[in-house]
Amino acid sequence: MNTLDKGKEGEDMACAHLKKQGYRIRHRNFYYQKAEIDIIASKDDTLAIVEVKWRLSDFYGTPETFVTPKKRKLLARAADFYVQKFHWKGETRFDIVSIVGQPPNHSLTHIEQAFYFV
Repeated sequence: MNTLDKGKEGEDMACAHLKKQGYRIRHRNFYYQKAEIDIIASKDDTLAIVEVKWRLSDFYGTPETFVTPKKRKLLARAADFYVQKFHWKGETRFDIVSIVGQPPNHSLTHIEQAFYFV
């Protein structure tokens, strides 16, 4: 499986999980300048900007530790653009869906409010 296929599969797993939790998937692979938001989902009056990270093992660290400060900054910029473009009035937060292992023997963790920007 190539990297693009793996990324899509990880995002598919994340979307399925989010839907089970009552989220509405608004967009996938939303691009703004150099940033890509994997999933934009909403639940009640909260918009979740979701980064999906998948690793086959956590030997070198959990997947969420690979969301770098540079990536966070890019996500914040893209999220700000999205909020303005679509006139979002509710709360906005940054989540990470962390996947470890190979299906069906994998673990998936949804980390709400994984990081903040002021």
